[in-house]
Formats: sequence, structure tokens, C-alpha cells
Amino acid sequence: MATVTHFFSHSTPIPAIGQGTWYMGENATRRRQEVNALQRGIDLGLTLIDTAEMYADGGAEDVVGEAIRGRRDEVYLVSKVYPWNAVGFRAHEACEASLKRLGTDYLDLYLLHWRATVPFEETIAAMESLIAQGKIGRWGVSNLDTEDMQSLWKLEGGKACATNQVLYHLGSRGIEYDLLPWCAQHDLPVMA
Repeated sequence: MATVTHFFSHSTPIPAIGQGTWYMGENATRRRQEVNALQRGIDLGLTLIDTAEMYADGGAEDVVGEAIRGRRDEVYLVSKVYPWNAVGFRAHEACEASLKRLGTDYLDLYLLHWRATVPFEETIAAMESLIAQGKIGRWGVSNLDTEDMQSLWKLEGGKACATNQVLYHLGSRGIEYDLLPWCAQHDLPVMA
């Protein structure tokens, strides 16, 4: 399996393909199967796990927490915060709630789930505060288009954004026209 080194940090190898958890945690009868699937993925080298506080209202993070219990050091853990929680004290509360569900004391990467009405400046400040507290290693964004990225990039601290996670697959290739080239030009990794 190919690994991407220096993707988000200078010392953590990150697999080129990770595990997503959207729709996990929604049905208690599938919990054991979901936990086993994530653990098997880790065993096979899929050590990047992506989740969000939104997925099953935190239920997906609970599933991930069970799957990585005793194995936290083996995974690169990514979670996403609601836009309205990505500011001030709410960001700290949301992050703490995610950490509790995940059974860990830090996230490797914390993403703004999408852009809303909270100014980017406030989200940047909240994310940098979480880094200073050791709660997250890096921060990034999700579902931002080219115009959003240009706005973020112009702000003080905006270039600290580690990635933009977007919808991208063979059936959805719209980012190839403007967002993907923009990110390449600015050496910003894209998570599909």
C-alpha cells in the first residue's frame, strides 16, 4: 500500500486510502459489524479513520472509539466539527465531546465540516487554540469551494489549513476544473 508521508505532519506516515464512517452508529444491531470492519481495516493498513460529530449524532465516533480502544497510536484520527460549533468556547466543548466519544485525548486532524455563517477568523482562532492545548494536531476544512478557499487563504492564519476534504470520485469530478488545480497551486492536499 502506498503511504503519503509529510501529508499533514512531518513525522506521521498517512495511508493514501482511509476509512470513512458516515452512516456508522445509526443502527445498534450493526455496531459489532462496524467495529469489526474498522478493526480489520486497521489490520490491513487502513489506519486513517475519518468521522464527524454529525454522523449519527456522535454515534459514529462511539463506534470508532470502540474500534480503536487500545490501538490509538496505530491510527491517524480525523473528525469534523459542525460550523456553528467551530467558534470560541463551543469549539472546545464540541472537541471535548468528540474526544470523549472517541476515547482519546487528541485528534490528529480536526476539520470544519462546511462553511456557514461563522466568520473564518473565528474558526481559525478556535482551531489554533485547540492546537495550543494539545487537543488537535492540525486543522483543516471540508466541502469548501474555490472561492471559499481563496477567502480563507487571504486571512491571517488561513494558510495553516492542512487540507480540504471534498466530494470527489469517478461520478463526481467537478473539482478537477477549478478547486483541484487551485489546491495544487497552493500545495494544499485534498482529501477525497
